[in-house]
Amino acid sequence: MDSLRRIVRVLGASARGPAARHGATGAQLFVLRQIDAAPGLSVGELAARTLTGQSTVSEVVTRLVERGLASRRANPTDARQTRLQLTARGRSVVRGTEPTAKERLAAGLAALEPAEREQLARSLDRWMQAAGLTELPATMFFEDDHGASTRTAG
Repeated sequence: MDSLRRIVRVLGASARGPAARHGATGAQLFVLRQIDAAPGLSVGELAARTLTGQSTVSEVVTRLVERGLASRRANPTDARQTRLQLTARGRSVVRGTEPTAKERLAAGLAALEPAEREQLARSLDRWMQAAGLTELPATMFFEDDHGASTRTAG
């Protein structure tokens, strides 16, 4: 349980940390960093990089575009698909902050052997089943079902 407490603690602190001072949630900063690292990603590619469902990451991207931090451009080879890029304002936010807890946790997860990741995923799934929590949506950390950060609620 101590490891879980550490994860919750660092995620909570991250939600209130440097990203928040830039007016972004930790999830938004995580997505901005992924776009910055690989300009021209599609939403599907971004979902894979953030270990998140496509609809969830699409909601975060929509908010980033609305705030002028990212832009969507038509894919030159397939007009049905859009490519994502940061705006100058988005690059400024990314450059002004340290890696988020989500980024650090994702990097730590990537450092595990594939068999270790699979075992961890199976164990967490079994835990959620035993706790009766499998019906909850798996949103990005500290993002609610409607996309607002929980740090701004209440």
